[in-house]
Amino acid sequence: MSQSRPQIHLDTSLGYLLKQAASALRTAMEDVLRPLGMTITHYSCLELLAQRPGSTNSELARGTFVTRQSMNVLLQALERDGEVVRPADAAVGKALPTRLTPVGRRRLDEASAAVRSVEARMLSGLTDAEQSAAFTALTSMVRSLRAAPDASA
Repeated sequence: MSQSRPQIHLDTSLGYLLKQAASALRTAMEDVLRPLGMTITHYSCLELLAQRPGSTNSELARGTFVTRQSMNVLLQALERDGEVVRPADAAVGKALPTRLTPVGRRRLDEASAAVRSVEARMLSGLTDAEQSAAFTALTSMVRSLRAAPDASA
């Protein structure tokens, strides 16, 4: 006697489609960043620092979806290459606030243009209203998934 269990149908699964979109976006971003000598994490780190100067290793790791250890290795390389600066010693605690250098800003500007072209290509088939609706829907999905699971579900 076989038990029937609900199955996810890949052709109609929104979760599967989101994963496909994320994978396609990642591939397209890698393709435009690679010639610039950057990874997505490298670009994301610079972008976060431009928008949140003085971010710590932990904040950058969370914002780029990598471990603190991986971020520390990246920051050491970026510091060595002159793209970021960190104080030698922490003013308070252990956190070393990181800032972009002019070199890092120039590298970010070049990478941002490349990434914007990918996003423009991704959204090219959508009207402004559809883009707004997609943004609202995705924001709601993220919020729902980050909320505590409903015990009654």
